Amino acid sequence: HILHRAIAGDAFHDSADRYPQPRCHPDTRLKMLDMLRDWAHGKGPPKNWTAEDHDLAPEDLEFCEDQGSRLLWLNGPAGSGKSAISQSFCQKLQADSLLGGSFFFKRGDPLRGNVKKLFPTIAYQLALLSPSFNHFVSQRMESDPAIVDRSLVNQLQALIVEPCRNSAPPQPVIIVIDGLDECEGHDIQEEILRSVAHAMHEEHISLRFFVASRPESHITEIFREPALEKFHHSLFIDQSFKDVRKYLEDEFNRIRREHRFTMATIPSPWPSSGTIEDLVEKSSGYFIYAATVIRFIDDKNFRPTDRLETVLGIKECDSESPFDSLDQLYLQILSLVPLNSRSQLLRILTVIAAELWLHPFHIDQLLELKMGDCHLILRGLHSIISVPGPEHGIDRGYISIGHHASFLDFLNNPIRSGTFFVGGTQQRMELAGDILNALSYKDSDYPLPPQYAGQHVAW
Repeated sequence: HILHRAIAGDAFHDSADRYPQPRCHPDTRLKMLDMLRDWAHGKGPPKNWTAEDHDLAPEDLEFCEDQGSRLLWLNGPAGSGKSAISQSFCQKLQADSLLGGSFFFKRGDPLRGNVKKLFPTIAYQLALLSPSFNHFVSQRMESDPAIVDRSLVNQLQALIVEPCRNSAPPQPVIIVIDGLDECEGHDIQEEILRSVAHAMHEEHISLRFFVASRPESHITEIFREPALEKFHHSLFIDQSFKDVRKYLEDEFNRIRREHRFTMATIPSPWPSSGTIEDLVEKSSGYFIYAATVIRFIDDKNFRPTDRLETVLGIKECDSESPFDSLDQLYLQILSLVPLNSRSQLLRILTVIAAELWLHPFHIDQLLELKMGDCHLILRGLHSIISVPGPEHGIDRGYISIGHHASFLDFLNNPIRSGTFFVGGTQQRMELAGDILNALSYKDSDYPLPPQYAGQHVAW
């Protein structure tokens, strides 16, 4: 096909490069996938619905009156399972003949991270579905081969919108864009969304878009702009402790079966229900921690019982860390903070590692930063650190890591966190000095809450 040289075939949902693709574990996220399928067929989603509602029956939910939402934004913190949900959704769409095309971004990949490949790749997939679409897009490429080097909005218009206008499929098809936050740069991510918003104003094209990303502040702000706000629904992937528990139970049963020789003398149940509950709690209701644990324990070169003891901290690890992949995720996210703000970030992380839960304004005062610095420095870390917005008062909002309980272990372990280690005696002594210094202020607009003084001055 004339578009073939301009596409990223590895970005397809069923590409060999992504095999085995991440997808939802059987019997998990069932209600959520049902809701997504309803949206794909023009129904819903429910008002103010999040994934924590996955146990509710459809009849218990109040559906949106607007049945024509043309854009659905699936968002959740790092490791919440967005790509797995996107993959499973693509498979369901394909089974229903509703998948128009897909693009799974991957940070740093020369093809999957290249935004110039996005709309040509989607246009190529649409062309495979429709001979009439193929005819129109081929004509456009022959008359202007350089269209693939134009601005994103022009690419989308020429390669997708105009051919769709002239060759509309019999029913609306869905375009899936996963990992928007993984493509190159904030400006590019915003340009993609604005290009899609421009296409949403076309009344005579039967396309709908599904976008999955972390809820980074710059992406959230774009979705709040008038051009997109009225055209989209937003679904947040909240914790699902029940699904994580189901996943761990099933995977431990599988490991026991497949490691039958080394597990032959281990009494049932293994592991104990208490151990599983500890792991579920540590996961914060997200799959990345649980999947990391299972991958480590399932190594055919080791005894699963020994590997589990390593995860639980009972036994020293004599090879790689159980949490290498999780640590790389944390390191990659923390590295997004500019180098000139790194020293202030480490001081803020020291406060977090000490479990001194404060409002960002209180941290500004505690560390003698300029008012608003804490917000700015943590702006790109919302996928692992929850930062209260302006709507939360100083007395009610505080920084938390509710989505990633294991992040505290990371910060307090020098081997895991490396240059981001903040759990040492020196850092705690400096923080104690900061607390004593802040408590000495008499006329502060944002006084340090007194209940923290006795808890954190003496270590």
